[in-house]
Amino acid sequence: MLDWLTGKGDPTFWKAYLEHFEKEAPNTPTRYVIFDCERTGLDWKQDVILSIGCVGVTNDQIEIGDFLEVFIKQENRIQQNEAVEKLFKADSTEAVTEAEAMMHFLGHIKNATLIGHNTNLDIEMMNQALKRMNLGKIKNNVLDINVMYQRFKNLPEDQHHTLDELCDLFKVKKSHRHTASNDAYITALLFLKLKRKLKMK
Repeated sequence: MLDWLTGKGDPTFWKAYLEHFEKEAPNTPTRYVIFDCERTGLDWKQDVILSIGCVGVTNDQIEIGDFLEVFIKQENRIQQNEAVEKLFKADSTEAVTEAEAMMHFLGHIKNATLIGHNTNLDIEMMNQALKRMNLGKIKNNVLDINVMYQRFKNLPEDQHHTLDELCDLFKVKKSHRHTASNDAYITALLFLKLKRKLKMK
């Protein structure tokens, strides 16, 4: 599976990912993938991703079947908060390696536009994971719902809102927070509301 590490060129999954940016069929509906990551912390150089959750949106509809959730093995975990410990007590049996998680993620997103909340950190941490695999960076277009809200309200770029605050502003229920898959679903609901407010196609 990791034959590219032996010097045989780029792996098949990476080549397949890149090909999606070269040959998109005309008149194809825009596919958005709303994603969220649970992490050990906020330092992209030191911390790592614990889990990734994704849900797809096409034609202004959340596609329940367009879903991904992966948990990543942490062989050398250090100090973690209570939420992290609960996450791994519940899901450690389903965890995969970091490399396998990135294969699943890239295979799922293809060339979709990525949507998230405070996306810069998540994307940078994914790029670091890809760098550890001797691969390039994520090529997808990325849109942050914080930026969408700033545009909607004509707010300065340094005025940020937490996911909870945005949920309160748009009356989105906040149940089952702090898992990547549920945060991705909540972010998808907020994205659709902001998309309509901004009259995005």
